[in-house]
Amino acid sequence: MNILITGDSQVALHLAELLSGENHDVTLVAPNKDLLKVIESYSDLLTIVGDSTSIQVLKNADVRRTELVISAHNDGRLNLLTALLAKRLGAKKCIAKVNEPEYLTQECKRHYKDLGIDYLVSPELIAAKEIANLLTNTAAAEIFDFTDHKLSLMLVKLEAGAPVIGKTLREIAKEYEQLNFRAVSIHRRAKTIIPRGDDRFQVDDLAYVVTKPKGIDHLLELGGKKRFEINNVMIVGGGAVGSQAAASLEKDFSVKLFDINVERANELSDQLRSTLVINGDARDINLLESESVSSMDAFVAVTNNSETNILTCLLAKRYGVKKTIALVENIDFIEISQSVGIDTIINKKLATASYIIRFTMTANVVSTKCLTSVDAEVFEFLAAEGSPVTKKNIRRLNFPRDAIIGGVIRDNEGYIARGDMQIQPGDKVVVFALPDAFDGVDKMFKSKS
Repeated sequence: MNILITGDSQVALHLAELLSGENHDVTLVAPNKDLLKVIESYSDLLTIVGDSTSIQVLKNADVRRTELVISAHNDGRLNLLTALLAKRLGAKKCIAKVNEPEYLTQECKRHYKDLGIDYLVSPELIAAKEIANLLTNTAAAEIFDFTDHKLSLMLVKLEAGAPVIGKTLREIAKEYEQLNFRAVSIHRRAKTIIPRGDDRFQVDDLAYVVTKPKGIDHLLELGGKKRFEINNVMIVGGGAVGSQAAASLEKDFSVKLFDINVERANELSDQLRSTLVINGDARDINLLESESVSSMDAFVAVTNNSETNILTCLLAKRYGVKKTIALVENIDFIEISQSVGIDTIINKKLATASYIIRFTMTANVVSTKCLTSVDAEVFEFLAAEGSPVTKKNIRRLNFPRDAIIGGVIRDNEGYIARGDMQIQPGDKVVVFALPDAFDGVDKMFKSKS
């Protein structure tokens, strides 16, 4: 696919690097000449220095032959204008990244759709929704639901003493004949494993598991985890992520929100209905103690500084908070953050990639989730009539080795994938895949007609 990405934001650069490694022809347009030189030195990207709102620059990028334009500047208004111009100049599909909540109302979306922008994506809104979802599923480090919760993908860190420790997948399947879940990935010491029958679980493994709703409690039990109730939530950072998370959570929880900027704190006090807004620095231990951090059930740190988010979550852990969530924008920090005990990491670049990557597939993708803990993606495909995946049972499919089928949703019912199961046209199929397998998996679900 011919893809044009504009902007020099972290989201734009991550998407350009990710998509260029998946057999796409990617062009990156950005104003920063020195940055583009560095990118060209280690990638196959075609780069163009210039202003993406310039018609001549877009023409130089051959926008009329472009199948997908992703505008991802830090300024949402630049993205809107770029996408509008690109569509007018012949681009087939245009996506604009926006940060400002006022652009995301249904009325605004409708108007921009009429003008030619196919989709608006907000990394902050995606991150805020993910936080709210995590606080309703307290024992999981990550969770993603497919088709009305018929199947879910959960990330569970295996604790010492968990019943599955030291056992192979084959042994577990034999011991528990009616399992309602299936492990699709094990992340261990910076390495991701697609598990086979002889792989053994170890302490501190990060296991991604596809599960049916009735299998969640058994899954958590085998992983050494317990659900717990959340009533009190503390949020650090009143930016777009923190404010939107607070607005969502205050309906069901008692929420306190810290922001270090007095003007922003006053603004949030007027915007939020029942959240207690505190103007102060959450790195101040005395302030945390005075605001009863030890009585919190969940602590969410979403400032613009990853180090602050990591530090304050560690402080919260020290005071006994059960669930900590940190916004970590430096991908290199993710592994370290998890190893020191932070329960869940949110990354806006990966969250945005989750939303956008479906538009680069030729097969019908219902939903996607770019996973934080591993360099991988989980897809929900709609199996097309005549596609290779419907020709044989799962065991006999020539499925890419770096991918695995976790479950199938058929007739509004979720099923865990088994080797003797045959996928039928119209099934929704949950697939875990490493980047090298994306193209091969896509072909398996595409109709041959």
